[in-house]
Amino acid sequence: MFQPRARRSSFQSALSILELIYHATVRNVRKSHGNAVVGLAMSIMQTVILVAVFWLMFSVLGLRGSAIRGDFLLYIMSGIFLFLTHNKAVSAVLGSEGPTSPMMQHAPMNTTIAIASAALGCLYIQTLALFVVLFVYDVAVKQIEILHPIAAYGMVLLAWFSGCAVGLVLLALKPWLPNVVTIAAQIYTRANMITSGKMFVANTMPTYILAMFDWNPLFHCIDQARGFVFVNYNPHYSSITYPVVLSLVLIMIGMMGEFYTRRQASRSWAAGR
Repeated sequence: MFQPRARRSSFQSALSILELIYHATVRNVRKSHGNAVVGLAMSIMQTVILVAVFWLMFSVLGLRGSAIRGDFLLYIMSGIFLFLTHNKAVSAVLGSEGPTSPMMQHAPMNTTIAIASAALGCLYIQTLALFVVLFVYDVAVKQIEILHPIAAYGMVLLAWFSGCAVGLVLLALKPWLPNVVTIAAQIYTRANMITSGKMFVANTMPTYILAMFDWNPLFHCIDQARGFVFVNYNPHYSSITYPVVLSLVLIMIGMMGEFYTRRQASRSWAAGR
């Protein structure tokens, strides 16, 4: 019961935190479904269903001519993959365990580790689903060609990072305004169906329409990703700098808000949820 605490170096402490994040991430991944294969299959089916819905919608409405010249399904998937990754990152971070969670009663555990594990668990599932869908499509349907695959995946990471930043700000506000934050998160994720720009090519849109979308970091990520995927598309109305800078600012605001909220934590918050 009473044991002297051994002194650990900074490197040992860092390894201990990384190990704790790893185990918490595994717990988050397994929490959605007891069977990891079934959990992955559900994520893949969600992606496939969205791709099928948008393919049917574009075909019925006659919008295929507005897409980028190249593989039409790859054009749709380049938007849907980033859209799902961003929205799921927002939901994962927002739904991570707060300071009043029973898990926080264990000494090594803290809210920073809970947030990091929720974000990494989301990235793991979405990355695995991305590679599985692309592999099956390449093998079973049609060979795909991606101009800069590493840079394109970098945009997936940026979409995930910006989603984590938005989710962190909402998480800091959640104990103070739980109903408002829940509604705001639903409005934001639903609005991304249109404002993310996954249904159109930014270079072909008028300036007055682009002004309604360029505030969204996901819009810039998707447009830049298509520039890295297709050889004949060069994005002119988006940038990588904007989502990076905005995400860093939101991360700093969210961390300060979460630190303040953690200091004011009350058990009644958990009881009222």
